[in-house]
Amino acid sequence: MLTIYHNNRCSKSRETLALLQSSGQPLKVVHYLTDTPSAEELQTVLEKLGLGPEDIIRKGEKLYKEVYAGQHLTQQEWLQVLVQNPVLIERPIVVHGNKAVIGRPPQNVLSIL
Repeated sequence: MLTIYHNNRCSKSRETLALLQSSGQPLKVVHYLTDTPSAEELQTVLEKLGLGPEDIIRKGEKLYKEVYAGQHLTQQEWLQVLVQNPVLIERPIVVHGNKAVIGRPPQNVLSIL
């Protein structure tokens, strides 16, 4: 089953969702802003992405610039920042089995279908 961590207000996330829906594969949509993944769940996704927490932070967000830019936190601390502030999580993230990709551009997801 495919899982997309989705934000309906994001055009890239909507495009990626449409691409996944057209694949015909079973799909779970996680609206991560309201159904925020736990630190453990995020860690599992990060392992599948092959990235660390800082790698999926939306550094252009006002919150990041005002509060977290220049901070030197541990990976666990960054995970907690993401759980407490899911708006900072890059989107969309698509997971399929043991693999995951960030859907920017949306065509990135084709590599794991």
